[in-house]
Amino acid sequence: MKTKARIAIVGAGKIGRVHMAHAAREGELAGVADPSADGRQAAEAFGVPWFDSCDEMLARLRPDGVVLATPNRLHAPQALACIAARVPVLVEKPLADTAEAAREVVVAARAAGVALLVGHHRRHNPLIAAARAEIASGAIGRLVAVNALCWFRKPDSYFEVPWRTQPGGGPILTNLIHDIDLLRHLCGDVASVQARSSSLARGHAVEDTAAVLLRFANGALGTMTVSDAVAAPWSWELTAGENPDYPETSASCYTIGGTSGSLSLPDLGLWHYEGAADWAQPISRKVLTRQGGDPFALQMRHFCEVALDRAVPLVPGEEGLATLDVLAAIRRAAETGGEVKVPPPLGLAVPPAAGVSLSSHSKAGAP
Repeated sequence: MKTKARIAIVGAGKIGRVHMAHAAREGELAGVADPSADGRQAAEAFGVPWFDSCDEMLARLRPDGVVLATPNRLHAPQALACIAARVPVLVEKPLADTAEAAREVVVAARAAGVALLVGHHRRHNPLIAAARAEIASGAIGRLVAVNALCWFRKPDSYFEVPWRTQPGGGPILTNLIHDIDLLRHLCGDVASVQARSSSLARGHAVEDTAAVLLRFANGALGTMTVSDAVAAPWSWELTAGENPDYPETSASCYTIGGTSGSLSLPDLGLWHYEGAADWAQPISRKVLTRQGGDPFALQMRHFCEVALDRAVPLVPGEEGLATLDVLAAIRRAAETGGEVKVPPPLGLAVPPAAGVSLSSHSKAGAP
């Protein structure tokens, strides 16, 4: 029986190198595909074969799994190539550059019976597992309201790259997608959205700030604001301590409220009344315990298990598509000023948290 999964990485940029390191630790790095000199050097540094393209790699190498860490526009065609070769594939977020392309990839993976995963690594964070379990236990009662802050200040030098000042390069697509995915994972499917965006702070063609109203399928309401022009400590990167590139703060950025209690994240503070729920009575806080672990390492460990057919995907293609559908609805709502409905999921491979009573999760599916 094979004990280590042989994982190939396509794309040798910053996130690609992160995947290379974890693949070498959690399994076996089988090869690197990237046409650049950096790609060749990365392969040489790890002592593995180098390939000019994903197609060349698939033609000459038979890995147990492939990670795609390439530009968004390449995700769909490269994922389809892996699926055609019947190789399990983990695609960095977003699954594709459009919801239509993502849907094509998901349908192809289902038809071929090939495992398709999306790199929403935050779901692998042990604190998210602890929060999801607490909600599922009924500790906060029926979900009523959700709030998420995604505020941070990108330096002016960040915008010296031209595409970052153009539509599609703003924080809705590049940053908020992570938060949308986590709220879906914790609170359930989103039925419709309303949104407003602004470029007041910088005056670029792309937004620097947006406000979103979410209506969840279970009836709960949520608000999210995102800005890459605010000097603030309230974003997942700055509060969760996942990434050493960002100095950790002691703040929280999510609050999830129910009829019996509320939960703040990422500090895992559970607020509840000892007696009757009454705002005139004292309310107490306890901090939930959780295990440690690097989400990227845990994601790769999980992918290795999936590649060896020993586990089912935690974040399958259907989930990546559903999150992308919400993102597309937010962008349309910001453009039109109206309420935009979110397409129903193709089928759920990840069961909902029991405590949120999601009628929209009545259909179970598998990739």
